Amino acid sequence: MSKEAVYVGSIDQGTTSTRFIIYDRDSRTVGSHQVEFNQIYPEAGWVEHDPMEILESVRVCMAKALDKATADGHNIDSGLKAIGLTNQRETTLIWSKSTGSPLYNAIVWMDARTSGVCRKLEKELSGGRTHFSEVCGLPISTYFSAVKLLWLIENVDAVKEAIKSEDALFGTIDTWLIWNLTGGLNGGVHVTDVSNASRTMLMNLKTLEWDQPTLETLGICPKILPKIVSNSEVIGDIATGWPITGIPISGCLGDQHAAMLGQACRKGEAKSTYGTGAFILLNTGEEITMSKHGLLSTVAFKLGPEAPTNYSLEGSIAIAGAAVQWLRDGLGIIKSASEIETLASEVESTGGIYFVPAFNGLFAPWWRDDARGVCIGMTRFTNKAHIARAVLESMCFQVKDVLDSMHKDAGEQGEVKNEKGEFLLRVDGGATVNNLLMQIQADVMGSPVVRPADTETTALGAAYAAGLAVGVWTEEEIFASEEKTKTATTFRPKIGEELRKKKLESWCKAVSRTFDLADLSL
Repeated sequence: MSKEAVYVGSIDQGTTSTRFIIYDRDSRTVGSHQVEFNQIYPEAGWVEHDPMEILESVRVCMAKALDKATADGHNIDSGLKAIGLTNQRETTLIWSKSTGSPLYNAIVWMDARTSGVCRKLEKELSGGRTHFSEVCGLPISTYFSAVKLLWLIENVDAVKEAIKSEDALFGTIDTWLIWNLTGGLNGGVHVTDVSNASRTMLMNLKTLEWDQPTLETLGICPKILPKIVSNSEVIGDIATGWPITGIPISGCLGDQHAAMLGQACRKGEAKSTYGTGAFILLNTGEEITMSKHGLLSTVAFKLGPEAPTNYSLEGSIAIAGAAVQWLRDGLGIIKSASEIETLASEVESTGGIYFVPAFNGLFAPWWRDDARGVCIGMTRFTNKAHIARAVLESMCFQVKDVLDSMHKDAGEQGEVKNEKGEFLLRVDGGATVNNLLMQIQADVMGSPVVRPADTETTALGAAYAAGLAVGVWTEEEIFASEEKTKTATTFRPKIGEELRKKKLESWCKAVSRTFDLADLSL
């Protein structure tokens, strides 16, 4: 495509906010807007979103970003070639195909109400917690869409009736948005992509299709499921009634997979995204690597219907940035998330405090839904700065636990190292602007952390997938990572091996204290 003004838009629908970013041909942001939306907590451990509010947030972000880019002299109307979409994964909803209305709020990925469903399945199925792992790469966990869908079928009459009358459509957030963006009741396209489908527990990792035996075992009707497509292909045009119309949606990836693409992670390279949770993915190439150390096997990306599939190992951490929000909103220790760096920098160490944010249990590599948060090691010497620093350290220790499991699963051959023999962790997401957090991460790992100039790689990855499908970029341009590292910031470890080892031992002791606490009396 020639050098005239060319733009690609990206919808980034996250757990706490939605944004729309418009990129030019050189991957520079020319307009963006972000909107937070409500988190609904009906009961302890339950988290929901209003699907209609999410739709409205997308509409507002599109309109405002378009206005900003146009005001700065960019002719988006004539230059916009494609829209990419990336989203919070696993969050599950069912809606009526005849009315277009949701039949219940979206059940969010971190919601833990399905622990009873999980225990029941583990007892009934011969393979226990890992019964479906060989097929889908995932253990039975409250985290994944299938068990949320089972809960909806069992507990919501409207869902039960809609499935019976063939009026129900199931989807993760990508499916809900695409259906509405492409017309909804008037011909909306009911699809999901391979990366989002790989997080439902229902897709066969090898065939990239819904797994019939799994559906039969769980009693899920295949008619409610969307069609699975690749991450980079024209899905459908945006319908009238939206701020942008007639433009193809041609890229769709779950948020962590989009970040991998935005970071240009080739085989053997890993990235960690710090958002509400933290998510570490290692590209394992075209081979599926089954984890023996508590990680998930999942799709990385498939850049076209005929393109090869890249797989990955993933470690998912439920609470990362959410712990900072808790300090702000729950305890009032800080007034804004950005204040934590200053507060935590007031002390040289945590003073022996270890904080484990197992608010709704622990994900990888522990997989303990009976865990609850603990803060240990407190004395009269402890102050709010120590607690703030312990919260930052908790994110980094959790990432280190996942990376240790990754190193064991992938082995020396599965990881790419630089000329100094160092394994580099690429980082992105909102929390990475915190320099202290990044330095602690390098210290805890004992190896370098690389932060790109543009830390919003999730939206960029979705834009890349969309642009690739319509010829804005080539795969070679997307993966030209040498250019990206020129403007990156590298954090190197500053503490010695002996101190690192002691701190990690103390962290493991703290984690062990979180187990079997889910039934503490109110």
